Amino acid sequence: MLIRVRHVTRYIYAERARYTVQSLRLTPAPFKGQRIADWQVRVPGCAKSLEFRDGFGNIMQLVTMTRAHTELAIEAAGTVETEDRSGIVDGLPKVVPTRIFLRETAQTRPDAAIRALAQAIAPGDAVARLHALSNAVRDRVDYVPGTTGVRTGAAEALADGKGVCADHVHIFIAAARSLGIPARYVTGYLMLEDATSANAHHAWAEAYVETLGWVGFDVANRICPTDRYVRLACGLDAAYTAPVTGSRLGGGDEKLNVCVAVQQKCAQQ
Repeated sequence: MLIRVRHVTRYIYAERARYTVQSLRLTPAPFKGQRIADWQVRVPGCAKSLEFRDGFGNIMQLVTMTRAHTELAIEAAGTVETEDRSGIVDGLPKVVPTRIFLRETAQTRPDAAIRALAQAIAPGDAVARLHALSNAVRDRVDYVPGTTGVRTGAAEALADGKGVCADHVHIFIAAARSLGIPARYVTGYLMLEDATSANAHHAWAEAYVETLGWVGFDVANRICPTDRYVRLACGLDAAYTAPVTGSRLGGGDEKLNVCVAVQQKCAQQ
């Protein structure tokens, strides 16, 4: 499938900012099942841009704006050809040892309730257990936007019983790691099945299965990623995969607007 993505992040400042630096994880990497037909990240007016890979192998751009400005726009857009591989992620460079993804973070630290949730999953085939864990998390946490924030941890979201895809992923990761299964947080884009476009950046998990390698689990939608998914970045939790992070001098209060469009592209176009 050919998927066209356009992701625009726009900051508007109340006063002039003198300097801005942004770290961008907005470029998908190729692997088996994902080919980058074309992709470009544009930041109009930026003075410098440096591309590199971070400690988890994600493609990053570091951009700076050195002239006075009251607005900063970041646009990532391109076309990606995808293939349904039943969630199996193969062909990415191995940058860090798999055991790194057993490490707890503030947002993925399991409490007694998360450990109990994980222990309640019946023993058996590894993939079946992970699907069962994904469903158990989704059963316990309703999808309710606006009820959690960027700092909400897995234990808090599970106790509240409400959250968004990021919370589902944090709980799944915390539970999987408590069982000794390496798991990581993944960001990307999802083209919805009941429409030709979507307007959201998405998150899911990947867990390591000895016989298969890394396998994706979209907890919010109870499936493994298909050819409707474009994978961007991975890390220990959401903070490690944020598409845009940065700082500035001056500018006062800011308004942030994010627009994401994901559409299927016809091959002849």
